[in-house]
Amino acid sequence: MQQPGAIAARSPRLDIGVVGGSIGGLFAATLLTRAGHRVQVFERSRDGLERRGAGLVAQQELYDLLRVVGRSDEIEVGVTASQRITLDRRGQVVHRDPTPQTQLSWDRLYSVLRSLITTQDYQLDRAVAGVTAITGGSKITFVDGHEDTFDLVVGADGAHSVTRDAVAHNHSRSTYAGYVTWRGLVPETALTKSAAHTLLGKFAFYNGPRDHALGYLVPGAGGEIQPGSRRYNWVWYRPIAPSELAEIMLRSSRQPAATSLAPGDLPESLRDGLVEDAAIALPPAFADAVAAEDHPFLQAILDYVPPQIVTGRTVLLGDAAVVVRPHTAMGAAKAAGDALLLADLLDRLPVDVALESYGQQRLAVGRAIAAYGRRLAASLPFQAGTPVSTHQ
Repeated sequence: MQQPGAIAARSPRLDIGVVGGSIGGLFAATLLTRAGHRVQVFERSRDGLERRGAGLVAQQELYDLLRVVGRSDEIEVGVTASQRITLDRRGQVVHRDPTPQTQLSWDRLYSVLRSLITTQDYQLDRAVAGVTAITGGSKITFVDGHEDTFDLVVGADGAHSVTRDAVAHNHSRSTYAGYVTWRGLVPETALTKSAAHTLLGKFAFYNGPRDHALGYLVPGAGGEIQPGSRRYNWVWYRPIAPSELAEIMLRSSRQPAATSLAPGDLPESLRDGLVEDAAIALPPAFADAVAAEDHPFLQAILDYVPPQIVTGRTVLLGDAAVVVRPHTAMGAAKAAGDALLLADLLDRLPVDVALESYGQQRLAVGRAIAAYGRRLAASLPFQAGTPVSTHQ
């Protein structure tokens, strides 16, 4: 037992496996690598994750993380909206709020962080089947049957995490909240003159009887922030019954239980139908933005809050730990906060003490943000359906 007043020995340098190579996994991998740990990231996709995300509202945790990993130059790579506006169905501005807000680009952030991890340590096409506890560590079993052991495994594999079974075995599935978000990311020059006049330079909203839309500018794919080189990010929330969502997935050559479509997954016929719906349901400027996107993508809105996010030497991070609704604009920031605290605690405390403290602190934060997101969703202009269990 440690004597009163003694200084706890910090964690030794660890062999760490990170399941999932999206933003959350990269947050963890870059911080832990910088702290001197041996880190390997296992990403199931074959071709990487560029163009998988769109816009991010800047939050302090993202800035803090960029500073810690030595990329504070990226703090300036954002686009600031000068005001918030709310449109009515005709496209008229019915409310203005002169509050400025800065937006970042998901794919730019992904590319910057990805460049900090070697190709050897960021392995594509490495789908994980499961994680199990072993003495003094955790074991990753891959779909191809290969196994690797680590001192610590970080599950950053998203809302349908397979790592959850090792942490919260009887509580590992997300639930569908009854509505989805359609998203698009188009060059600002692709907008019609009228849409550009209404939308550019502002954070715009629309609340309709069964639709909620918003949009804002983000940097170009290479971090360009000068006018003419930026991109417009639009988001359109719509209630969709579970059976309709399953039909969209089947027609997009996905499993019926899937809950997301990447850019290019949606068949042209469904994309054309989405454009037609937008012309009926949305203000003209937002409808024009939807029509400008040839490859819209979809994310079902999910909920997940487990009883714990740490068991033994396996921890959960980001959406794998707690899924928060996008209305909070805090999903990426929460994942960054998770990674920052995990790296900091491992640098100061013995491993098991660090993990226990991480689990207590970040689960409390995740629960609070998740509850906030559900409260925001309750104020939306449509009634979401009854949550239903989802799985891969």
